[in-house]
Amino acid sequence: MGETKLKYISFAIPCYNSEEYMDKAIESILKGGQDVEIIIVNDGSKDGTLDIAKRYEKEYPTIVKVVDKENGGHGDAVNAGLEHATGLYFKVVDSDDWVDEASLKKILDTLHELVDEKKMVDMVVSNYVYEKVGAKRKKVIHYQNVMPQERIISWKDMGYFKIGQYILMHSVMYRTELLKMCGLQLPKHTFYVDNLYVYYPLPHVKTFYYVNVNFYRYFIGRDGQSVNEQNMIKRIDQQLFVTKTMIDMYHLGKIGNKRLRAYMTNYVAIMMTVSSIIAIRSKRPENLEKKKELWEYLKQKDPKVYRKIRYGILGQTMNLPGKPGRKVSSLAYMMANRIFGFN
Repeated sequence: MGETKLKYISFAIPCYNSEEYMDKAIESILKGGQDVEIIIVNDGSKDGTLDIAKRYEKEYPTIVKVVDKENGGHGDAVNAGLEHATGLYFKVVDSDDWVDEASLKKILDTLHELVDEKKMVDMVVSNYVYEKVGAKRKKVIHYQNVMPQERIISWKDMGYFKIGQYILMHSVMYRTELLKMCGLQLPKHTFYVDNLYVYYPLPHVKTFYYVNVNFYRYFIGRDGQSVNEQNMIKRIDQQLFVTKTMIDMYHLGKIGNKRLRAYMTNYVAIMMTVSSIIAIRSKRPENLEKKKELWEYLKQKDPKVYRKIRYGILGQTMNLPGKPGRKVSSLAYMMANRIFGFN
């Protein structure tokens, strides 16, 4: 038997009834050749997803592997992908998204250099692009103002993130062994767990590397998409669950590194804002009550973080009193949506 080729990146593609668009995601990653491993996780699909996955596995047996499992939701599919990953780094690509070929080559070249020099980092960050249906221009989320480029960095080298600029699943690759070591396990049958995927490993990350390329293409506009506003309103309980889970993960006052603590606090602030705006946009009294309960939950769990977020610009905007206040909050959201191009 020949020597097993080192895989630099394991790409997990969670698939549920993805037959109409999964080819684009797979084909875009195949451009990485033998340096990549593609783990297609069929999460109990009822369409032709599994057949398509097996066709790729048969055609590219040294690159593609298929994990067929009963339905457990996006997070459980990510767990399954990680369990089967053998690459040095782990990256999740949703089945309706794709990656840019030139950017993939640049990232692989960078990883080759780091491995050759025995300088493995814990996290690799790159840019992502909102591929929004009907948008006249594509919004690129980059980190040029926050992270030095083309060198190994740590939290002390970080600048400060702007509102709307934070590290998402789309922009991050973690060292596979770090994810396994820190015991990352995402909850089953829950939307929005990508936030937990990014947030939970952060205190374990000591070194990272920023590759300034527009690597990940994040498609927005499919009706069934979980980030569609109406779907977010329907699934508000799951958004609240994920936000509370993040609050429970760490007592942020005990995070020693100042820059890391500030970043994690801002991440919780974003989650509180998203949860609040969904409640406000729903215009339902029961959801407004849930919003109130969420802020009280944070206050009880971590009073210091509560004060910092509640009386910061996001917290104040989301908690303006009465119906006029909620209108202002909603208007602020719509303006941000126009500027940043999300949802």
